[in-house]
Amino acid sequence: MTDPLAEVVTLLQPQARFSKVVNGAGSWRVRRSESGQTFYCAILEGSSLLMADGLDTIELSQGDFVLIPATHGFTMSSLTPMSTGDADTEPVALLHGEFRLGTQSGPPEVILLVGHCTFASPDAALLVSLLPQLLHVRGESRLTTLVQLVSEESRAQRPARDVILAHLLEVLFIEALRSMAGSSASPGLLRGLMDERLAIALRCIHANINQPWTVAQLAKEAALSRSSFFERFHCAVGVSPMQYLLTWRMALAKQLLMHKTGNVAEVAERVGYGSASAFSVAFTRHVGIPPAHFARASLQAQPLAE
Repeated sequence: MTDPLAEVVTLLQPQARFSKVVNGAGSWRVRRSESGQTFYCAILEGSSLLMADGLDTIELSQGDFVLIPATHGFTMSSLTPMSTGDADTEPVALLHGEFRLGTQSGPPEVILLVGHCTFASPDAALLVSLLPQLLHVRGESRLTTLVQLVSEESRAQRPARDVILAHLLEVLFIEALRSMAGSSASPGLLRGLMDERLAIALRCIHANINQPWTVAQLAKEAALSRSSFFERFHCAVGVSPMQYLLTWRMALAKQLLMHKTGNVAEVAERVGYGSASAFSVAFTRHVGIPPAHFARASLQAQPLAE
């Protein structure tokens, strides 16, 4: 059966922006608040603190991996924090593309491999909202290896670089998300998939998106009463079952229209609408323009994006 987590990550179309090695010593603090960019960090040596807005401070140690899918504001600092009134630290560029934080002399006390990526999907904001605000994984060497591969590939100018990077980032995201299984994830797709009953319903939606699903039918698949299923789904995933279904249908429809995979009527049928007119009404309400206009606008924009 279709894997919802893999589908969401693939549809996001992650694209590498940059990655770099950063080392630090003494007291330092870096604040980041870029919206729309995903931040990831692997701790290669030493320790540091991560303070994400609205969440508790986390002490990161060697072997830890952090992924913030929608870069909320966050601060990274040395274990010895700077005074509140002190200015944030500016990284100093070193040889071989590395950067230094804090005291410039002496051996580093922490070495980080950090990077940013963006998403090409026109539904990135909606899809990212289905993921946890922050993922913190300990002791998964596979993640550190993947980050190193992303870093090496992003610096090299080898054939098929962009294709390799896209696949590496997809694997990195999926590996990070599934490494969170069993943890107390925040509301979103991951938490829904960790619930055995809800996972059945989610996989049914993704495997048969063209079916005319109702809350009652999905509740039956999950072997729950309609009211229990609705409350459990909303609490775990963060949206109602029908809102999730609509979000996923529209995300797939945009993808199909962008790649000219069928006309409007064919796309409507593939994402579960009985008629092109019903699909057009739903798409226009959700996206703001009719599907035919969206397809034409996407086609015109493609040469600029290449």
